[in-house]
Amino acid sequence: MKQIGHFIGGEQIAGTSGRTADVYNPATGEVQAQVALASADETAAFVAAAQTAQPEWAAMNPQRRARVMIEYVRLLNRDMDKLAEVLSSEHGKTIPDAKGDVQRGLEVIEYCIGAPQMLKGEFTDSAGPGIDLYSMRQPLGVVAAIMPFNFPAMMPLWHVGPALACGNAVILKPSERDPSVPLMLAELLVEAGLPKGVFQVVNGDKEAVDALLDSPIVQGVSFVGSTPIAQYIYSRATANGKRAQCFGGAKNHMIVMPDADMDQAADALVGAGYGAAGERCMAVSVAVPVGDATADALIEKLVPRIEKLKVGPYTSGDDVDMGPVVTAAAKQRIVGLIDKGVEEGADLVVDGRGFELQGYENGFFVGPTLFDKVSKDMSIYKEEIFGPVLSTVRTGSYDEALGLAMDNEYGNGTAIFTRDGDTARDFASRINIGMVGINVPIPVPLAYHTFGGWKKSAFGDLNQHGPDSFRFYTRTKTVTARWPSGLKEGGEFHFKAMD
Repeated sequence: MKQIGHFIGGEQIAGTSGRTADVYNPATGEVQAQVALASADETAAFVAAAQTAQPEWAAMNPQRRARVMIEYVRLLNRDMDKLAEVLSSEHGKTIPDAKGDVQRGLEVIEYCIGAPQMLKGEFTDSAGPGIDLYSMRQPLGVVAAIMPFNFPAMMPLWHVGPALACGNAVILKPSERDPSVPLMLAELLVEAGLPKGVFQVVNGDKEAVDALLDSPIVQGVSFVGSTPIAQYIYSRATANGKRAQCFGGAKNHMIVMPDADMDQAADALVGAGYGAAGERCMAVSVAVPVGDATADALIEKLVPRIEKLKVGPYTSGDDVDMGPVVTAAAKQRIVGLIDKGVEEGADLVVDGRGFELQGYENGFFVGPTLFDKVSKDMSIYKEEIFGPVLSTVRTGSYDEALGLAMDNEYGNGTAIFTRDGDTARDFASRINIGMVGINVPIPVPLAYHTFGGWKKSAFGDLNQHGPDSFRFYTRTKTVTARWPSGLKEGGEFHFKAMD
């Protein structure tokens, strides 16, 4: 059985706690490895090593740190296929999805090459007589990134890249469900020229997380996961005086207006609802057609598209549209929510329960599922399913559809499909959600813009990647400097008054 440990001091090491977790192949249901779960003492040792290594890295000028990022981009591109293969084997997503996972993370590393520009401070000449005023952006020190299972390459890269570019040392705590890719990312960073000890990977569970949250050395914490855990981490981190950004769950609505291109809307919903088996925070899980005629037309377009989706293991190649979900527990929860939707009176149009694939009967597969006539008091609407389930909530007007999305407790992403510019502009202006798509189903901004939701989807003042990431991973120091001015007489300086 393959044993997966940690990464410290530039190399992989075995765990010493004696505790492990199983790592599955989601397509077969078989245990393929065991990952070590770090104790609090092990975690503290990782943090101490990072603290020792950080000052030298911070003292390196931003341009030299950027050169490490440049080489890292080259290495990520070089090993793209290898990373995608390992990612798919532990997560279950298709190879194209896995490559997209790496690619979107790589794009943030490309953005980090601009660190010298992003870290420039401000300067005021002659703020007073003989006085200059300037600011510097300096790293926090040691920071922690606690990342989810659904994007084991992209999410670490989104946080680790900016944190390192700013001069911090980073402790990454990836998901124990798919831990191999983060270790590979660490090895590539050392190969790119990152000094050993500046980036550590500690695999673990709540014990390791709490050790990071309580450590007086760790100055900042980033988290991506469910809303209850985001609230817990944010509260505990800030109570300990740390800077924190914590991103939680989502229930993303896509409004379809009567004037929308129905083929375009249906294609968008299939890709956004079922891609990566729905295991992404930007998945569209609620379709909101305006008017029964719009809803009927949309369902008519959706059903044949959904029924044509090919579900299978990543080893089947590019012919597969979606793979299994990540664990047996995830499958059980998703199927349970589908059962609940039927019990509560929703119209089950396409049923993904009971999906089986010859040769993969023990895999964690759930077929694509479509509900119609869902109401906002139903469990399948209120809960984040995080699986291949799309719910259709019919509304009678644009204002009703807008209100549905605005009243939801989550505020990660939303979209509207329409040909009317006035409606689109009104939607973008009024909606209380952090990321908005207009005829774009998954409005994930590019790396040089910021990513983040509102309401219970995010805790903290600064978002992921883009300029916000450099603000989060640095603190501003402002210097007021006055230099002696005057004539030297009799071995002494005579200073001018400030005013």
